[in-house]
Amino acid sequence: MEENLMLATVEDTVEYHLFLIPDKSKDPEKPREILEKYIEKIMTQFAPMLAPYIWQNQPFNLKYKPGKGGVPAHIYGMTKFGDNIEDEWFIVYLIKQITKEFPELVARIEDNDGEFLLIEAADFLPKWLDPDNSANRVFFHHGELCIIPVPRKSETVSWLPAIPPTIPQALNIISAHPEKVLASESIRAAINRRIRGYPEKIQALLHRAHCFLPAGIAVVLKQRPRLVAAAVQAFYLRDPVDLRACRVFKTFLPETRIMTSVTFTKCLYAQLAQQRFVPDRRSGYRLPPPSHPQYRAHELGMKLAHGFEILCSKCSPHFLETKKSCVTTSPLWTSFLESLKKNDYFKELIEGSSQYQERLEMAKNYFQLSINRPESSLAMSPGEEILTILQTVPFDIEELKKEEATLPPEDDDQWLELSPDQLDQLLQEAAGTKESQPISKKEEEQNYDLTQVTDSMKAFISKVSTHKGAELPREPSEAPITFDTDTFLNYFDKILGPKTQESDPDDLDEEDFEDLDSDDDLDLETQEPDEEASLKGTLDSLKTYMAQMDQELAHTSIGQSFTTRKQVDPSSETTSNNSDEENSGARDSAMAPVDVDLNLVSNILESYSSQAGLAGPASNLLQSMGVQLPDNSDHRTSSKPVRG
Repeated sequence: MEENLMLATVEDTVEYHLFLIPDKSKDPEKPREILEKYIEKIMTQFAPMLAPYIWQNQPFNLKYKPGKGGVPAHIYGMTKFGDNIEDEWFIVYLIKQITKEFPELVARIEDNDGEFLLIEAADFLPKWLDPDNSANRVFFHHGELCIIPVPRKSETVSWLPAIPPTIPQALNIISAHPEKVLASESIRAAINRRIRGYPEKIQALLHRAHCFLPAGIAVVLKQRPRLVAAAVQAFYLRDPVDLRACRVFKTFLPETRIMTSVTFTKCLYAQLAQQRFVPDRRSGYRLPPPSHPQYRAHELGMKLAHGFEILCSKCSPHFLETKKSCVTTSPLWTSFLESLKKNDYFKELIEGSSQYQERLEMAKNYFQLSINRPESSLAMSPGEEILTILQTVPFDIEELKKEEATLPPEDDDQWLELSPDQLDQLLQEAAGTKESQPISKKEEEQNYDLTQVTDSMKAFISKVSTHKGAELPREPSEAPITFDTDTFLNYFDKILGPKTQESDPDDLDEEDFEDLDSDDDLDLETQEPDEEASLKGTLDSLKTYMAQMDQELAHTSIGQSFTTRKQVDPSSETTSNNSDEENSGARDSAMAPVDVDLNLVSNILESYSSQAGLAGPASNLLQSMGVQLPDNSDHRTSSKPVRG
């Protein structure tokens, strides 16, 4: 079980690096002192945002990392964000803001997927950028995303290396040419759209719920709100060995339960609420019937109690003798506290008041986790923190019960059960689809134009593909417009050049093939007169052969399955009693040209209707081309749709 959990958490780690650009390094002989001062400034300035934040696994942290292997000394951080992807994007926002507040710093960020910022903006990346050449090209500088380009084949740029740059090279390029390495507006917009709403969004990602849990846990969460994450994870990832400690509770007895308000992140709340769990009868935790108005509060409290008990069961009984960490004895604490006061962290609260003490404890906790981090052998585990609070903070259960009457209202958890329309809206927002005014389904069906289907399909079919596969047609607003005169003249040299120079297919690189509409165009231009006449005769013979095949297939079930233009033309629907005229009309109808557009739309709509609202080839293909079909409101079975 432990091995599986380790493998699961390796894949959800984000790493971030902050480099000092060369021309700002006043004293390169003392990089540690300079960078540690930056760490203190950063963590102090962003403390009001970071201190109350509830992380899924690990908090945002920074430390000095010495230079090694061509990488200069820099500020480094790593966070395991677990199942809460919002932690990762909040860190992206932080890194972006840090480089904006400290313009002498250049930052890069990546996770186990590599350059996940490029993955987010994949629809807008230039064609030359791929995973093979993206190393050390993506950075944040002055609060903006930068991508170091590669020199074109037809030009040589002295400051652009032909291979992926090293970190020192990248820092010099960004420092000397900040405007030329700025990412395109569409790429920056894709990243900004993903982190839009921070820091206000932090509150929107929280969920407050009433929980009926032991008084000791209420006290612990009041001192350390972030420990709710460790408790949820302990319960969520429990194994049979963990549950042995919950057969008979030793720390959090069920007789001491009170009603209190607990703040979760939405991810933590979903993990806790959505898991079905029946407590051991010996534990003493009994749940009321599901119809009880406070059933959810009892269930959440029972699950949290199991998580906290699991954390405490993993502690040594003598840990206090071996691990002592006093925040206020650190030489950095005094300067850190003064910096917090200068940055208005306490917001004019009276020193010594309950709210002041609450923010002070939060600051101490933040200082210990993110700035004055002890060695791993001396760091307290969550269970040890819980037991320390229980032994050092006195509390009265009767006083806590009196607070039940003044609990704040809990949040609505209807967001756990999204309707299909709400899910579609979330997916569209995640994909960056432009928001439009809502319209009724009836109006949508009346205004829908089926030519979108045929136009998109024709654009897809006519697109030239390479060995990398076919490309889906872009929206006109997304399609980049470029014109390279050198490449344009090279095409004419290869196509219309002297006939003594035979063109070698190997001379055309991949970019040439992408811009040519068809290889046949090149062949026809370079044909000799005799060869051209022979080719024309072959094509005429082939057309005659195809026409004979059409005549034979027209009278079969395959031929009759297609809709012809004459069949859908009202002027062709005439009646006659003469059998010879009927046979002649049938032959004419059979040889009438096939209505390609109508057959295309008919077959696609028939395939789409057979999916019954589920995912399938028709909907996947159309959605990938940006075509959104309205819901099928016609429940009558028909083999062919009516043409609008």
